[in-house]
Amino acid sequence: MLSFYKTATNNLMKILSRNAGFPSVRPTSRAALGMARASHSGIVPTKKRGYDITRNPHLNKGMAFTLEERLQLGIHGLLPPCFLSQDVQVLRVMKSYETRSSDLDKYILLMTLQDRNEKLFYRLLTSYIEEFMPIVYTPTVGLACQQYGLAFRRPRGLFITIHDKGHIATMLNSWPEDDIKAIVVTDGERILGLGDLGSYGMGIPVGKLALYTACGGVRPQNCLPVLLDVGTDNQTLLEDPLYIGLKHKRVRGKEYDELIDEFMKAVTDKYGMNCLIQFEDFANSNAFRILGKYRNKYCTFNDDIQGTASVAVAGILAALRITKNKLSDHKFVFQGAGEAAMGIAHLIIMAMKKEGVPYAEAVKKIWMVDSKGLIVKSRGNLNHEKEQFAQEHPEVRTLEEVVQIVKPTAIIGVAAIGGAFTEKIIKDMASFNKRPIIFALSNPTSKAECTAEQCYTLTEGRGIFASGSPFDKVTLADGRSFIPGQGNNAYVFPGVALGVIACGVRHISDDIFLTTAEAIAQEVTEQHLAEGRLYPPLSTIREVSFKIAVKVVNYAYRNGIASVYPEPEDKEAFIRSHIYSPDYDSFTLDSYSWPDHAMQVQDV
Repeated sequence: MLSFYKTATNNLMKILSRNAGFPSVRPTSRAALGMARASHSGIVPTKKRGYDITRNPHLNKGMAFTLEERLQLGIHGLLPPCFLSQDVQVLRVMKSYETRSSDLDKYILLMTLQDRNEKLFYRLLTSYIEEFMPIVYTPTVGLACQQYGLAFRRPRGLFITIHDKGHIATMLNSWPEDDIKAIVVTDGERILGLGDLGSYGMGIPVGKLALYTACGGVRPQNCLPVLLDVGTDNQTLLEDPLYIGLKHKRVRGKEYDELIDEFMKAVTDKYGMNCLIQFEDFANSNAFRILGKYRNKYCTFNDDIQGTASVAVAGILAALRITKNKLSDHKFVFQGAGEAAMGIAHLIIMAMKKEGVPYAEAVKKIWMVDSKGLIVKSRGNLNHEKEQFAQEHPEVRTLEEVVQIVKPTAIIGVAAIGGAFTEKIIKDMASFNKRPIIFALSNPTSKAECTAEQCYTLTEGRGIFASGSPFDKVTLADGRSFIPGQGNNAYVFPGVALGVIACGVRHISDDIFLTTAEAIAQEVTEQHLAEGRLYPPLSTIREVSFKIAVKVVNYAYRNGIASVYPEPEDKEAFIRSHIYSPDYDSFTLDSYSWPDHAMQVQDV
């Protein structure tokens, strides 16, 4: 994070030189900035008055309320006698932020700001997305989930339990907003690489939807985080007297399925069939099953399967410009055979199909290693997902052996086993390949299969690296420097969501995620590749999301899956009209006068 005291003036100029709208525009003068902002803001009517205004995060502007607004809204005296611009408020928050010593304290500060002043929160996030994304999402959100019971301050989502079955429609009425267009839902069973966190998993939907707005421009009032609490199998939580979720083992089977069915129906009955429902951090046993059951009935996707696949394939497509060959020339070994691995593998096969490679041939280029070793046809009791990628090969127990035998061009880690890519594996990859592709995609950082420094050092700078969590710049002994690419799903889901919501897509196909992967890869320049990046800088993620949304809308109308008609001629202007602005609205009443003769008071 930038040092406040040393760079306060630079920070202010940096903020003033930006339009926090989306996509970003950098006017050259404050007057130009004012004009840009005026195009977003207007007078917003509200019937709320007094204390309620200052306690409503959608309306509260803190000390940015003008004197006229304070008098008209009945809040004069409730605020200090000081009038601040949003720019100065950003600097005040940054100063407070820098006094926090731990990432968890920084997370709590930002979430408290979101509870208090929503527009200021998103202005801060959009102005410094690279600095704040690791705090509001991975890796800090993992720690925040583990400490969620102690960090909980006020409701930020809807908790629906197994005991509410039969009454979910009533529970949805508890949420204060009626125009919900996007829901992120989890049951907390597989939070990042941390396992079953039960009701503490609410931090994930909250964090995801914050990025819907910060990166994609989806309006926060249209978003709803949901936690389905069916219990937890985490014995530590069950024995913790301070745990804030249901204290019993997870309910499974028919009763669990009925809860999900009822939830999906209740959501669409209340918010419409176009309401986007993103499944997040469900266990493997449920994730594939739920996606298969609902993907053609509702507007839904699973980010762990499809979002991870899209961002991983985007990185691979960018890497092809370094290796100077085709996707079908590569052989992939996966450490892990869960949701992420299956999603990536299927999307790789779709991309190979576009190159003209038959399915059967493409599958032979995918090798998967799970907790029992290489997945082979001779192994019994394989589930349907693993069976598709079982190879005709003798059993092999360890990842090291698999890498030695298969000699892959790319290894992809998605099993949340920290350090799984050992020194030997990385060196072997460097011996087989001129430019080995090494993706350590597990989250949080502690679960990464290897670090960026290990990859670049052990491959003598030849490794093509991407990770799920952020790593710092690496400088080798010979002076060469590399900026590791972060394969963050935030490159995918905000733009996809914005496009889907804007044009009313009813069913989200895998083609949309392949289109998204291609769009992300196209944003990677030769300069980025030379620096070691396989993804555009996070500072440009709003522009990337905008372009993804436009491509999704074009795809939807071209393939007849949009439901908003007539079809807009200018797709970019259409998307911009749906984008949330963090600039403050005016609450000054529309006051005017009549002609004098019309206002004469009649007297006796």
